[in-house]
Amino acid sequence: MDVEVLTAVHAAHAGFLGRAWESLRGQTNRDWTWLVQVDGPGGAVLDALAACGAREDPRVRIDVHGEQLGPAVARNCALGRSTAPLIQNLDADDELEPSALEVLSGALAADPAAGFAVGQARDLHEDGSLVVHRLPVEAGPLPRNGLFDHWLADTDRVPVHPAGVLWRRSLLLRMGGWAGLHGREDTGLLMAASAACPGVVVADFTLRYRKHPGQLSETTGKFGGAAAQLRFIRERAEVLGGIAPSGYSV
Repeated sequence: MDVEVLTAVHAAHAGFLGRAWESLRGQTNRDWTWLVQVDGPGGAVLDALAACGAREDPRVRIDVHGEQLGPAVARNCALGRSTAPLIQNLDADDELEPSALEVLSGALAADPAAGFAVGQARDLHEDGSLVVHRLPVEAGPLPRNGLFDHWLADTDRVPVHPAGVLWRRSLLLRMGGWAGLHGREDTGLLMAASAACPGVVVADFTLRYRKHPGQLSETTGKFGGAAAQLRFIRERAEVLGGIAPSGYSV
């Protein structure tokens, strides 16, 4: 099934793109396109993509919007360029497991009611080690509000890794894309989506989440408006969850 992989990247993370690219080249599902959205000046990112050979691949489509506006805006710019029915997020400093696109797209094909699919993630440390964090949710279908209810019980921990979700593009459009939040743009989207429609969790590892000092998530908790952001995420999901299902269609 055709998948477009969205990657928002700024100059500071350009050095990770080669590994992200290798993880795409190694996918068992070869029917993908990589939409790279450069958040800020293009120089360092374009050089990195040229150095790893990605710019020579016709499946790689790059856009530079010049001004650094943050990951939510950059992802939404890439979403506006997309046309495929399925959208996989891949942060510039992360990697997909080899079977990720095949497994996640297969899960959505098997469950037409699900608007998103997500798998297990492993933390990728600077020494190359991989650390597993078991999910508090079981593999299988997720009812509406399933993830949201788990998150409400512990807002410090998102029950699945929001950076590795495969989305139906129609659901992303319905949600208005990624939320304009500081460091919680993917959590805001995932909780809203969980309230609006069912999803599915797969048992396979699908994401290698790189841990390094420069990642935005390291500063999210120190942000002065963090409490207001959490309230926004909760209240938006509660509103969406209270709306009677209208019948999700792809």
